[in-house]
Amino acid sequence: MTIIDEVAESPAPDGSGGADRPLLEVRDLHVEFRTRDGVAKAVNGVNYSVSAGETLAVLGESGSGKSVTAQAIMGILDMPPGRIPKGEILFRGQDMLKMSNEERRKIRGSKIAMIFQDALSSLNPVLSVGYQLGEMFRVHQGLSKKDAKAKAIELMDRVKIPAAKERVSDYPHQFSGGMRQRIMIAMALALEPDLIIADEPTTALDVTVQAQVMDLLAELQREYHMGLILITHDLGVVADVADKIAVMYAGRIVETAPVHELYKRPAHPYTKGLLDSIPRLDQKGQDLYAIKGLPPNLTRIPSGCAFNPRCPQAQDICRTDVPPLHQVTERDGGELAGRGSACHFWKETIHG
Repeated sequence: MTIIDEVAESPAPDGSGGADRPLLEVRDLHVEFRTRDGVAKAVNGVNYSVSAGETLAVLGESGSGKSVTAQAIMGILDMPPGRIPKGEILFRGQDMLKMSNEERRKIRGSKIAMIFQDALSSLNPVLSVGYQLGEMFRVHQGLSKKDAKAKAIELMDRVKIPAAKERVSDYPHQFSGGMRQRIMIAMALALEPDLIIADEPTTALDVTVQAQVMDLLAELQREYHMGLILITHDLGVVADVADKIAVMYAGRIVETAPVHELYKRPAHPYTKGLLDSIPRLDQKGQDLYAIKGLPPNLTRIPSGCAFNPRCPQAQDICRTDVPPLHQVTERDGGELAGRGSACHFWKETIHG
């Protein structure tokens, strides 16, 4: 049995938020950057939401807009050259794009936290990890250095760093990649936020450590009932932890679906290509499938469907008309209701 079969057949994780209103709603978000070559349209009308206790995985190749969307949510985009010409980012119903810098700063860390993909460059190399973890409590809660250090040790214990009391004064370079990533998770958890955004949290880690980090995130999410946005390009990483998936390409969401349904029946050729690119035990000795071509230059996105130059199903309409994210209704797709696909021929893809 392959990873795709396992995910398609296993029961869905219990990630129901239980709240009427999502924690976070991103509505028609656009982000662009002015460059020497022109305006790079990094995000083009993204819509998604995540509720308490729910995990949303955002997938796509490098340059698809996943991290830029996260940076816009956190309010850490470099502006200029970045600009948000349109859209809303609602946290508990309030548009953060209309807040002052001071108001957003109060939310950042305490309500929404982010785990960055490169722990070594994200941590200060000349400060001990205990000092950096304790800073969250000193700044936000006014704790003394002694009390903040005690909190830092608690956090290190919580994310299962061995001998936390002895290692609290160590520096980032004295930890392995997996342990540094646990420190980043501890830092994000420090103030018990409602929502965590994890941007490629397992990059450059070996497979065993990847699994440990993902299991830890899932355990902590259940304990604290947090919302989690997991940004990755690796479909295998999200298989056991995500509730729903949004697939991005060239700054747009091209497919949305519950995780098991997406693995079972992808409704967009790009998603199907990503799934076909996963190595499978039953294809030993065969060439690994690869999506032809390269992602588009964001200053010159192709007309029509941005994926059309690489799509094996592309027809004339794909080169002229931008397909909307078609929300599948009970009438359209029966058991497929509730899914979304930005493909003119989604029915042929999903049943192909």
